Amino acid sequence: MTDIAKLLGDEAESLLDHRCRGFPREQLHLPGADFVDRVVADSDRSPAVMRSLQALFDHGRLGGTGYLSLLPVDQGVEHSAGASFAPNPRYFDPANILELAIEGGCNGVASTLGVLASVARRYAHRIPMILKLNHNETLSLPVQYDQTLFAEVEQAHAMGCVAVGATIYFGSPESRRQIMEISEAFERAHQLGMATVLWAYLRNPAFKQEGTDYHVAADLTGQANHLAATIKADIVKQKLPETNGGYRDIGFGHTHPKVYGELTSEHPIDLARYQVACCYQGRAGLINSGGGAKGHTDLGEAVRTAVINKRAGGMGLISGRKAFQKPVSEGVELLHAIQDVYLDESVSVA
Repeated sequence: MTDIAKLLGDEAESLLDHRCRGFPREQLHLPGADFVDRVVADSDRSPAVMRSLQALFDHGRLGGTGYLSLLPVDQGVEHSAGASFAPNPRYFDPANILELAIEGGCNGVASTLGVLASVARRYAHRIPMILKLNHNETLSLPVQYDQTLFAEVEQAHAMGCVAVGATIYFGSPESRRQIMEISEAFERAHQLGMATVLWAYLRNPAFKQEGTDYHVAADLTGQANHLAATIKADIVKQKLPETNGGYRDIGFGHTHPKVYGELTSEHPIDLARYQVACCYQGRAGLINSGGGAKGHTDLGEAVRTAVINKRAGGMGLISGRKAFQKPVSEGVELLHAIQDVYLDESVSVA
């Protein structure tokens, strides 16, 4: 097992011993082996959707725990194939993406229509697949930031996917169109028996103020999570919060002083706990992003994110570039280290 405390370094005591008080753990719908029976069964999700979710929860090294370790690889569209795969050119071949997810013990793999379709007959029965429906392509000039549909829900169903995924840029000029598109797509996915995963990201130049990036503020990302749950995302992917006070400091929208004074603190686990609370107190599972690849610090950063997510009451981690932009053995080691956090019973919910 991974030496979690060693990788956390000077933060070990703070992260491993913290207790949340704004939202006590007793108020949360926590992940567990019985999550589908205990939580999802209260919803309007069909037996087919429940079966698809259970397929995700039952696969990989975390199978049976209620936690998720997902490998997402849609960066070939989002960042360009060269930018994403040049560090390890074997991943230009989609089969190697699926092989990494399998060898890495992941619950599932999320990728593009082309990647999954090109190898679906070989892998759909071996690992749960999640088709990412929309992307921000980067070949337009001048650069635009908009999520465009690249696939239809029916294509995901036909190739054997257990879920569909999508991104909404909340706060952007295009967000309302994206909300309508993805709300309709998620309803269709549920009709066909597939689960839904939303990348609930923020994008607005005004969310950066005087050196502070409120795209990762707990209050704003929390509201994005709440909107994700509102359009019936079963699982919400969100960046780990790094600050707070977006509504207050930018000076827009509506919030309440208790959000900053009683319900959260500056502690990273409290900030992430607010994200979980906004996911209907955990009825929609929160998975945090592993972030971009930085090199020798990737392993420690991934474990730190997993500890914060788990102790906050989250459902797992989704880590892509940190895993595939390095030699296969190191990518597998990183995925296993993330999973070790969720397998370690001494790392409890705060």
